[in-house]
Amino acid sequence: MKTSLDHLPERKQRELGEIRRILFEEFEDTIAGRNAPHRKAGRILKVILYGSHARGDWVEDPVGGYFSDYDVLVVVNHEELADPIEYWSKAEDHLLRAHTISKKLSVPAHIITHSLTDVNKQLKKGRPFFRDILRDGIALYEAPDNPFDQPVTLPPDEARAEAQKHFDKWFPSATAFFSMARHALSEGNENEAAFVLHQTTERLYDCFLLVSTLYAPKSHKINLLRSQCEQLDARLIQAWPRDTKFTQRCFELLRGAYVNARYSEHYKITAEELEWICERITILQGLVKDICQERLGS
Repeated sequence: MKTSLDHLPERKQRELGEIRRILFEEFEDTIAGRNAPHRKAGRILKVILYGSHARGDWVEDPVGGYFSDYDVLVVVNHEELADPIEYWSKAEDHLLRAHTISKKLSVPAHIITHSLTDVNKQLKKGRPFFRDILRDGIALYEAPDNPFDQPVTLPPDEARAEAQKHFDKWFPSATAFFSMARHALSEGNENEAAFVLHQTTERLYDCFLLVSTLYAPKSHKINLLRSQCEQLDARLIQAWPRDTKFTQRCFELLRGAYVNARYSEHYKITAEELEWICERITILQGLVKDICQERLGS
């Protein structure tokens, strides 16, 4: 696996070093004092940069407000230790603060976590997402003597059939949730509408990822899903303008709706904001449908 970051500016190389430091610091703090043997012996085996920053085609567009995020795969030595909530929420919170508060990161950093056993299983199944990481990814850290297995190439007809099954499941599901959200909005149930719109967006992104790579992270974080999808096809960027405070606020309200719209008495979203979100989801829905059908037909 590649290890050189020479294609990146020094600023970005420093930021990736900070990401690596945060991951180790927070993981070690999380497993400290745990008594189960596999927890006490918990280790990070690999930290891998993937996506546009690894490939060298990241985007910085100050006018349009679009900047490519950092995407990092963390590989651990036990399946339980890959649980994003139990073992990685502190690291994710720290990474968020590093971007929004301390400004040590110029763009958000997203992590996905898997055990080495699981990654090797996915490689043996021929999952394009993990095969591409093996081809394009850059190791920010690798423990010795823990190699990845050689990837298998899935026959095109099998890959297409599996992708079609994902589309047939997730696109109608997203469409149904969108209808429920519109009904909630028409009834004046703004918070319920916001939550269901979040679920609509999550399903659309899951649909796109599964059709494109036969993989989607087990996450409700639509900012992570959006980043993954937009790096696969830049046409999706147009669904969410970032050039004004209003557009940024609306997406943040949608992002936070999964928890806050249900449980926080302080969560407020207006009909105007919801209508704008509906307009953007309609655009996203059309893009996902067209691009998925394009990929399925190729």
